[in-house]
Amino acid sequence: MAKMKLSSKIYTALIFVFLFAPIAILIVFSFNAAKSLSVFSGFSLSWYRELFHDSETLGSVRNTLILALSSSIISTVMGTFAAVGINKLRSRWYRAAMDSVTNIPMMNPDIITGISLMLMFVFVGRIFGASTSLNFWTMLIAHITFCLPYVILQVLPKLQQMDPALPEAAMDLGCTPMRAFLKVELPEITPGIVTGLIMAFTMSLDDFVISYFTSGNGFQTLPISIYNMTKKTVTPKMYALATIIFFVILSLLLINNVVDTDDGRKLRKLRKSRKSAKLTAMTMATFKKITSSKPIMIGGIAVIVAAIGVLIGINSSKALVLNVYNWGEYISDGSEDSFDTIKEFENWYQETYGRKVRVNYTTFASNEDMYSKISSGAVSYDVIVPSDYMIARMKNEGMLLPLNFDNIPNYQYIGDDFRGLYYDETNEYTVPYTYGIVGIIYDANVVDEADAENWDLLWNPKYSGSILQFNNSRDAFGTAMYKLGIDVNTDDKAEWNRALDELLKQRPLVKSYVMDEIYNMMESGEAAIAAYYAGDYFTMIDAAADTVDLQFYYPEPTNVFVDAMCIPTCCEHKELAEIFINYMLSEEPAIANAEYIYYASPNSLVYENEDYIDDIGEDTYDILYPEIESFGELYNEYAYRTLSNDMLDYVNRLWENCKIG
Repeated sequence: MAKMKLSSKIYTALIFVFLFAPIAILIVFSFNAAKSLSVFSGFSLSWYRELFHDSETLGSVRNTLILALSSSIISTVMGTFAAVGINKLRSRWYRAAMDSVTNIPMMNPDIITGISLMLMFVFVGRIFGASTSLNFWTMLIAHITFCLPYVILQVLPKLQQMDPALPEAAMDLGCTPMRAFLKVELPEITPGIVTGLIMAFTMSLDDFVISYFTSGNGFQTLPISIYNMTKKTVTPKMYALATIIFFVILSLLLINNVVDTDDGRKLRKLRKSRKSAKLTAMTMATFKKITSSKPIMIGGIAVIVAAIGVLIGINSSKALVLNVYNWGEYISDGSEDSFDTIKEFENWYQETYGRKVRVNYTTFASNEDMYSKISSGAVSYDVIVPSDYMIARMKNEGMLLPLNFDNIPNYQYIGDDFRGLYYDETNEYTVPYTYGIVGIIYDANVVDEADAENWDLLWNPKYSGSILQFNNSRDAFGTAMYKLGIDVNTDDKAEWNRALDELLKQRPLVKSYVMDEIYNMMESGEAAIAAYYAGDYFTMIDAAADTVDLQFYYPEPTNVFVDAMCIPTCCEHKELAEIFINYMLSEEPAIANAEYIYYASPNSLVYENEDYIDDIGEDTYDILYPEIESFGELYNEYAYRTLSNDMLDYVNRLWENCKIG
């Protein structure tokens, strides 16, 4: 018996470790003095201070709280009355049908719910001729939809546990049905209502999938913002924010348990004092005493009105609205005392044109995410920043507007090497924003310098178990095709098969196939070799452990990419969009953005600026801006281009075969 008790205690302890160890690690690293997400360098509150200076993140938190508060209160009110209605149904079949309908939003996969709601909103929006079908209100409706069942399932059992004679006795004593509900039923089901409210709030706070499919421009929640950071890495200030949210939710749960226990004690005492099904005057007085301290209905209505009032105030501004859609962590945003590009543009525009402008700045995680949002016709953006191959696709599909360069005089500072590239040969649709080159990052404490020369390092058996490979088909196949001298844009399936054979030879040597996980693994020394983008190499250096010596080189040939600013056909303020693009090319914001994101700039105001070169250092400058005889020729030969749908399907099948062996 003693052994069984000991085993059960050990098992329980292991369960708690499994559940809470990740949260404990997150909390510990939120106090890390360094940027590393894997090596603790000392206690500091710097990331908490950084969090409260990050206007973009705080804006996402505000949006998340407004959405969660509004949806949870509305769904709680609706769910409570729905539960009362279901409880009063006398037909067993009707009740079973209502239970089934209630369970559908919970049982249905989130991605199916999100897509179906998005399609419905787009369909309805087109019927009414709306230029933008997705916005805050569509997200609110979606959140109410999936929160309602949780409220109903918390309130309904409380109604079923209640003595049905109580409201009848109250009405016998002269109460109206509504007064009987407020004075008799409501106190009984209050614990269920509070629990349902808290559950709805936490479900809304945490939701990503449904929010992603039903969100529009100008209103981005925290989960979406964090997801969009994956182009680079999630910074430790997100750990700090997650720690704060964890303790807030924990406090709510503790308060709920205290309220539930207190209410249960009062109600049990109340039931003991009841001598018959008829309520005595003393019982009614006791009910009044309990309910007088909990004006739930009044408080709920007041909060709903306040939340809607805040939203109306946010959305009723007379300012011009510019909707910008960019990669996550791809603009200087004021964090770490950097230049706040969006805020400074708003101030500059008002000073220059005498009119207020508000920039709705939202982010995406991949070109494909951006394309699907815009092609659906559900949202409207004025400025987007896709990559080269996606620009070519969107241009061919008529999704981009030609630019009026009279409004973009700073285009003169874009270097000649970045004009006439394959995705926009006539220079009509794009203004280059950044560019980059893929190289190989290695730990000099592990890798011999003589081995760090070309693509062969990724296939060197000496470093088996220390090599990382891209976890996407195009980049992974690219490493093999550059190594073999194969055209990365070929339509010859036999050549792709050759590249697959090369990746299969590499597979036993690979520690892991990664994307943004590369940061932690290279910074901590968990891996020693990886191919990645030059700009991200410098992000890793800043956070690397003392025992890691990260170095970088360009193998030949290699991939080159360009991200450019464009105006989609769904744009509503084209001239304003062009003014914004022109501002982004001016010296101060252009240099600030280049310094913040660590990618190379095609803007001569940046790469010829002596202060910029001094700030980043000559070694960094030499890597970001390698001496290339003709960038245009290199780019047009080795950059990825959009493959046909048939080839994309074929390549993806080969990639799956590679990963499963």
